[in-house]
Amino acid sequence: MKILVGAVVPAGIQATLFLPIVLIAIAVIVLVIIIATSYVKAPPNKAYIITGLKRKPKILIGKAGLKLPFLERKDELLIEQISIDIKTGDFVPTADFIGVNIDAVAKVQIRTDEEGIKLAMKNFLNMRSEQINAQLVDSLQGNMREIIGTITLKELCNDRKSFGDQVQEKAQVDMNNLGIQIISCNIQHVEDKNDLITALGQDNMATIQKTASIAKANAERDVAIAQAEAAKEANDAKVSSETEIAIKQNELSIKRSELQVIQDTKQAEADAAYKIQEQAQRKSIEVANSEADIAKQEKEIELKMKEAQVREQALDAEIKKQADAERYRQQQMAEVELYKRQKEAEARKYELAQQAEAKKIQAEADLIAMQKEAEGIRAKGEAEADAIRAKAEAEAIGIDKKAEAMQKYGEAAVIEMLCKMYPLVAEAIAKPLANIDSITMYGEGNTAKMTEDITKSFKQTIDGIGDSLGIDLSSVIGSFAGTKLAGAPGLGLKADAKTNNAEG
Repeated sequence: MKILVGAVVPAGIQATLFLPIVLIAIAVIVLVIIIATSYVKAPPNKAYIITGLKRKPKILIGKAGLKLPFLERKDELLIEQISIDIKTGDFVPTADFIGVNIDAVAKVQIRTDEEGIKLAMKNFLNMRSEQINAQLVDSLQGNMREIIGTITLKELCNDRKSFGDQVQEKAQVDMNNLGIQIISCNIQHVEDKNDLITALGQDNMATIQKTASIAKANAERDVAIAQAEAAKEANDAKVSSETEIAIKQNELSIKRSELQVIQDTKQAEADAAYKIQEQAQRKSIEVANSEADIAKQEKEIELKMKEAQVREQALDAEIKKQADAERYRQQQMAEVELYKRQKEAEARKYELAQQAEAKKIQAEADLIAMQKEAEGIRAKGEAEADAIRAKAEAEAIGIDKKAEAMQKYGEAAVIEMLCKMYPLVAEAIAKPLANIDSITMYGEGNTAKMTEDITKSFKQTIDGIGDSLGIDLSSVIGSFAGTKLAGAPGLGLKADAKTNNAEG
């Protein structure tokens, strides 16, 4: 069958082509799932028992294996070491009919050989260590009770290891039928009913103390005898030694006397010879001293000359050395000073350059700031000038409007305003007098005088208002009253009177 590239394959043919791939993928997935669920690994302290397909179970201890799901079963068997506390629970009589209560500990473990695993599977499958302990403790207690009846208390106390070995040996027979191995059996505590163990201990203690006392007495006796014999031998040795010393000292005194005589004779001869020899020696010494003094003076003169030469050379060398050192020091100081001045000049030059650059930058910044400030001042001045100009224009317009209004309002309106103002002024002038309870006048004071003063105050106030406004209120009122009253016969006198009142 050939498939052309670019040709359209029918849907049936595509399904036929991909079906084997899908089946293979499904099979692989199923196989992976089976392996993942079937894989088991037994730890070293457990045995996995896999049963199902075969008559002989598969045993895994510390290794991995496969368990087919739904077809095989996995069980666990604990093979780690288990400690079992064995107690008699009551006093059990020994071979010499003494009741004892024993506490022991046995270490057991399930056998891992094929026969042991088979027996243990029948008895301890899927059991925890506590359950196995409960299954074995009764059998071990029974075996320990049987061994207690075959041994005396003294044997039990003297050889506990032998008793534990007997219990282990006897109990192992029963444990073999269960697939259990007893690793060890140790006696922890033994207690008798009547404290005979304590009595045996006291008896042994008394025997030991008796033996120790006898041994101590024998030892003290032997020590006393040995000390007496040693003292006797020491005394004999001391007497013999002192006798020998006395004899030797006597012989020494005799010998010293003989030697003293010989010494005195020899001393006399020596003294005579010494005096003769002394005179000869003194003469030789005086001659030798004179020669020695002369030679000493010559040597001192020669030595002084040498010392003078050495001091002269040393002085020359020292002066030259100091001069060289001073010259070298001056050169070094000059070089250091030159280097220092060069560096200071360079530093000063660099500092001046930095200062010039900083001043340049500062000048530019100041110039920009001054320009900005000038622009701000100019803008502020222009704004203030505009505001002043606008305010002046507005005030001029207001004054014009006010003048127009006043012109339209006419003198009658002015007179009306003044007439409304006069009572207020008079009230303000008279208001302080309302607070006065009584007035007492002396001399020329009278009511007419006080009224005249109040009227003058009122006139001065009106004149002040007119001066502040730039208007002669009396002329305005007089002209207005004259104009109005002139056309009204019989009212001239009244107008004059009103004018006079206004003036007053």
